[in-house]
Amino acid sequence: MTNVNNRIKSEIESSDVVLFMKGTPQAPQCGFSMQVVQILNHLGVPYKAINVLADGEIREGIKAFSNWPTIPQLYVKNEFIGGCDITREMFQSGELTALLDKEGVPHTQAGKA
Repeated sequence: MTNVNNRIKSEIESSDVVLFMKGTPQAPQCGFSMQVVQILNHLGVPYKAINVLADGEIREGIKAFSNWPTIPQLYVKNEFIGGCDITREMFQSGELTALLDKEGVPHTQAGKA
């Protein structure tokens, strides 16, 4: 496993919910990242955000790691969930809240838009 894969794996394992995004939760640098941040904040989910714009190696490495071509990328309990569209659809259907409950991830809100 390459060094960047080790770094990515370490980040994913460091928190129950990890979001690889463009920018930071306080200042998202793309609309898709902003949507996922808004969903996680709405649900009251504690999460770790990784700004891929601050590290080009992580930015390219995460795409290969997940075999997913776009950012943002959401991980719950070390499992790749998807990008913005999948996260939004799961939120709207209630699947995201169900997944958080199943995995024992704390959150403060129920999950339908």
